[in-house]
Amino acid sequence: MIIPLPCPFDKVFPSQLKKDELFFMQLAYNQAIDAWKEDEVPIGAIIEFKGEVIAADHNRTVQTKDPTAHAEMLVITEAAKAIGDWRLNEARLFVTKEPCPMCSGASIMARLGHVFYATKDPKMGCLGGAFSLQGLPKLNHMLTATGGVYEAECTALLQAFFKGKRIELPM
Repeated sequence: MIIPLPCPFDKVFPSQLKKDELFFMQLAYNQAIDAWKEDEVPIGAIIEFKGEVIAADHNRTVQTKDPTAHAEMLVITEAAKAIGDWRLNEARLFVTKEPCPMCSGASIMARLGHVFYATKDPKMGCLGGAFSLQGLPKLNHMLTATGGVYEAECTALLQAFFKGKRIELPM
């Protein structure tokens, strides 16, 4: 059994008085810290609907042995169950790293109103990093995406995790 690296980052406690984009991204960041503590890639996500969090989770690919168990996929499923509809038009996704092709596609298929992400992914991000999936001209749902929310903190978390993993590997 591999013992996870201790997480040197503390959770944040955003004020409930102002439920803005920063507030929701900080909740996603807390999910990412939970992922680290479970030796998962520290990516967290939440879905907000009418000012309330209806879904929150983090990557679970290692523990479930499921390549689709990304934070975004898990919260989209949870949110659809919470509102009783697969169409999440009025919902907003907050995720600590730009969604991959699978998660970007699922966000579009779920008809999410807006996706906010912290860290851009120039290799696999499909909401503007490597590619803009939402910009395909024949889509029947146009997704709005905004990057850079709580970027420095989420980037530092990811970089520290992977740096620790590289040190942990035998040469």
